[in-house]
Amino acid sequence: MELEKIISISGKPGLYKLVSQLKNGFIIEDVTTKKKVSIGNSSQVSLLDNIAMFTFDKEVALFEVFENIGKANGFTPTISHKSTDAELRTFMDTALPNYDTDRVYLSDIKKLVQWYNILHTAGFITSESFIKPEENADESTSDEKIDLKQETKKAAVGKTEKAPTPKIKASTSAAKSAPKSTHRKQG
Repeated sequence: MELEKIISISGKPGLYKLVSQLKNGFIIEDVTTKKKVSIGNSSQVSLLDNIAMFTFDKEVALFEVFENIGKANGFTPTISHKSTDAELRTFMDTALPNYDTDRVYLSDIKKLVQWYNILHTAGFITSESFIKPEENADESTSDEKIDLKQETKKAAVGKTEKAPTPKIKASTSAAKSAPKSTHRKQG
C-alpha cells in the first residue's frame, strides 16, 4: 500500500494519488475514478502517510489503523461514515483500542471510515497490502525517497538560478555611478 503517494485535499471530497509535479503544482489522480487533474501549489494537501491517530500513550500511524480495520473486517468494506455516533464509537474501539476519546473527535472517526472504504473500493486495502516488506525492499524504497527529495531540491535550485539577480545589480550600480546633479529637483 503506497500511502506516501495518497493525499487528501482540503475542500475536495475523496482521496487522490500524486502522479507528477508541475512547475506550479501537481498532477493528481482520483483513486476511485482514475480521473487526472492538476492542482496548484496553494492547495492544502495532507499526505495520508503523515497522519496518525492519538491513543492515551502514543500516536499510531494511519497505515496501522487501516491494517487493524482490515483484519477486523476480513479486508472487506466497513460500516458507513454516515452510521450513528454510537456505531462509530464502537467501531473505533475495535479499530484502535485505547484511542484517546478526548482528542479523536467523531468527525475524525467519520473521515477514517470514509477513507478506509474509498481505499478499499480503489483496491488499496487487501490482505497483501499490509505484508511487511523485507529489508532489501526497504533499502530500495528508502533510496527512491532520497531520489525524490534530491529531484525536488534540484528543481528548487533550478528555479533560484533563473532569478533576475544580474539585472537588479546592474541597475543598482548604474544608479550609484550616476552624477548627483541628475537626481535634484529642478524648480
